[in-house]
Amino acid sequence: MLKNLRLTFLYFAIVLGLFAGVAQADSTLDKIKSSGTITLAYRESSVPFSYLDDKGKPTGFGWEICNMIANKAKTQLGLKSLDIKTQAVTSQNRIPLLQNGTVDIECGSTTNNKTRGEQVQFATNYFYTGTRFLVKSSSPVKSLPDLKGKTLVITTGTTNYEIVRNLIAEKNLGINLIGAKDHNDAFLMVAEGKADAFGMDDILLYGLKAAAKNPQDFKVVGEAIQVEPYGIMIRKNDPEFQKLVNGVLADIIKSGTFTKLYTKWFMSPIPPNGIALKAPMSKDLKANLTALSDKPAN
Repeated sequence: MLKNLRLTFLYFAIVLGLFAGVAQADSTLDKIKSSGTITLAYRESSVPFSYLDDKGKPTGFGWEICNMIANKAKTQLGLKSLDIKTQAVTSQNRIPLLQNGTVDIECGSTTNNKTRGEQVQFATNYFYTGTRFLVKSSSPVKSLPDLKGKTLVITTGTTNYEIVRNLIAEKNLGINLIGAKDHNDAFLMVAEGKADAFGMDDILLYGLKAAAKNPQDFKVVGEAIQVEPYGIMIRKNDPEFQKLVNGVLADIIKSGTFTKLYTKWFMSPIPPNGIALKAPMSKDLKANLTALSDKPAN
């Protein structure tokens, strides 16, 4: 009996050891080192964070930071070369693709909140934004209540959709809320008259407006419904990779590179139309350049 118990304990010890070894092997840095590759997730229309330029290549503020992180991983791991792969993601699939290992990091326009924090790990917050509305320049809409009896489109899988849906129900506003697959689809619904307004993070609306064929045909209206932080996403329970990512952010903030990147992407002319967003750094972001907080939205 005692011998059987010892054998049983030994069996479980071996199994637990194997699981521990798997968990360790599954860390992002180990994965990068063994494969010689890193997969960066990008959004196709999250201007100016990550989006496609006029040549169909990923570009943007977050995209540049993602590449800096990849280069840091290459240096830290002592790799002679690193194959940087790319993968387009949407609001709906960005978290599952990160969790299942299809992508290793996402530098887009993802709000850092508590619900998502149960599924992924966020790095230091690198932007702050609020929900507003994009409408045609001729539209009388100035706020959410003005959309009563009208159609509002919001990208599905976003915090904006949930927040606005709850507000519509809570205040009985009588707004027809519909979902779109991605930001470009939502923008086109407004452009084609299928929706009266597109509700989304204001900086993304400014980006879509700037990228439009005729930017003067659209305007961004309304007071921000709430302020939320954006963060770079990595897998949970991966402290070494989290340390590397936060280290890169801290380094570029301290060196002034972050501010230069901000000026490049938010204040200066950007692809594809060479139009400047002219979005000064918010007080929340300025404060976080010192605090380096990864605190989620309330």
